[in-house]
Amino acid sequence: MIKLLKYMLAGCAVSAAASMTLSCTSPRAAKTVDLKVIQTTDVHGNFFPYNFITRTPWEGSMARVATFVDSLRNEVGKENVILLDNGDILQGQPAAYYYNYIDTTSPHIVDEIYRYLGYDAATIGNHDVETGHAVYDRWISQSPVPVLGGNIIATETNTPYLPPYTIIERNGVKVAVIGLLTPSIPAWLPENLWSGLKFEPMVESARRIVKEVKEKENPDVIIGQFHSGRDSTTITGGVMENASLVIANEVDGFDIILYGHDHQLYLEEITRPDGSKVWVCNPAHNAIAVSEVDIKVSFDDSGNLVDKKIEAKITPIADLTPSQAYLDKFAPQYEAVTEFVDREIGTAQGTFTSRDAYFGPSSFMTLVHDLQLEIADAEISFAAPLSFDASINEGTIRMNDMFNLYKYENLLYAMELSGREIKDYLEESYGIWTNQITSPDQHMLLFADQNPTPDSNRLKNPSYNFDSAAGIIYTVDVTKPKGSKVNIISMQDGSPFDPDRKYRVAINSYRGNGGGNLLTRGAGIELSELPSRILFSTDKDLRYYLMEAIEKKKTIAPRKADNWKFIPENIARPAAVADSILLFSGGMSRQK
Repeated sequence: MIKLLKYMLAGCAVSAAASMTLSCTSPRAAKTVDLKVIQTTDVHGNFFPYNFITRTPWEGSMARVATFVDSLRNEVGKENVILLDNGDILQGQPAAYYYNYIDTTSPHIVDEIYRYLGYDAATIGNHDVETGHAVYDRWISQSPVPVLGGNIIATETNTPYLPPYTIIERNGVKVAVIGLLTPSIPAWLPENLWSGLKFEPMVESARRIVKEVKEKENPDVIIGQFHSGRDSTTITGGVMENASLVIANEVDGFDIILYGHDHQLYLEEITRPDGSKVWVCNPAHNAIAVSEVDIKVSFDDSGNLVDKKIEAKITPIADLTPSQAYLDKFAPQYEAVTEFVDREIGTAQGTFTSRDAYFGPSSFMTLVHDLQLEIADAEISFAAPLSFDASINEGTIRMNDMFNLYKYENLLYAMELSGREIKDYLEESYGIWTNQITSPDQHMLLFADQNPTPDSNRLKNPSYNFDSAAGIIYTVDVTKPKGSKVNIISMQDGSPFDPDRKYRVAINSYRGNGGGNLLTRGAGIELSELPSRILFSTDKDLRYYLMEAIEKKKTIAPRKADNWKFIPENIARPAAVADSILLFSGGMSRQK
């Protein structure tokens, strides 16, 4: 277990209440202090201005954060800047994967980046937990800054597994930073990744910790740094997944809330029922922007805090020139990751693209299904396009292509499901994927905007929940409502499909633990029952086994299973073509 520490670091922080008075324990001459708080969140391994998966330049990255922070510190003084990270930094790009699982003896690159950039604190994210105890415990134990998680409790001792907060003092201003994590972890991840831990609801934890901080520390400013989004209506694993705005509105004491997790830019100054105000900021993901908060704190000649003023904004950094000093510092790590992703896995005899997967069977998804069926020795496979728009090009397959093929470090399960549960599962998937339409002029896909345009064409639901199936032959009727769309005709070999029979189904661990609600809300299986349905689990991430299988085959050729289709085709086909052009400009691939 990570030893719980209280960190006392030089620093400063944030606030959003317009004006208030607090007593201070030590005398301070009348003065006004200006502070800057900068937040990164959901960096997802984007440490360099280069995408190791697509092998192309990258607009985000910590190299540009370095440029921005260096310039800011030169402008306002290093002692006036507080730098915070809000988690989900250990997973995404191969640069993180390499130091998580391949080179486990060198200092972790994230810890080295925190040290070099002079971070003051961090909060753990759900994808950090997904890397497993060995990885995140090493990251935390080596970190030069406190990694916070006040609602993560060690079950053996019933005490916090991580520091709930840290105190940063700078220029006579005492700032408390409270870190919390979405409690929906058990709904997404197998228990071995978070064994010995439990995750308390955030609102209750926030109230408890704020009270403790006020009583013990008497800070001038309290910052909430939460790895949890803003849509409080999302209930995942029976708990509120996204509680940041609820805490902003309902929990007294916070001056500002910096959050992440949902990858959506957001900036608002909220007025609470008592008239006090709090800024809420989320700079999205991949270090393409940062939260920038200006705090002005004034004290009278007795050392009493008499005024706090806060202004917040989201600052894009994608156009900044990457810091050359940063790139020089981390050149050895860059070279090590480049060598890792250059490793040859096999050969592709054609191009595999996920674009077709939204409109019918695709070679991209058939490859995933085939490998899942083989690895799990299953009769049926469920899988979704985890990367919205990805491809494996004809020619040599390298390690970086594995991150296109499979984005996350999920395990692979074989689970026991009845035929009826399989049908209901697919009804839920296609129900959040497609509209009910009656004309080819309507949108077959379910867009967030009822009238999408090429510049505003975001799908209503994430594509990583759009599961199709292999091993069965079925149709999806786009003219029917959710619950009546799917007709399973037979098993793929032509044998009957029995609603009452139990089948062995290949499925990733995110889905198998309830992620996306396809098994719970769709198939109607209680969350508590899911572990008993697991017949088999890999001990390494699915990407590893996909890579191993391709290495064994040496050559893979694009193949569409053609085991399912949207009907009626006179409506679905033209609607699909129009939607594909809207989503991808060039539309679907012409590959047969």
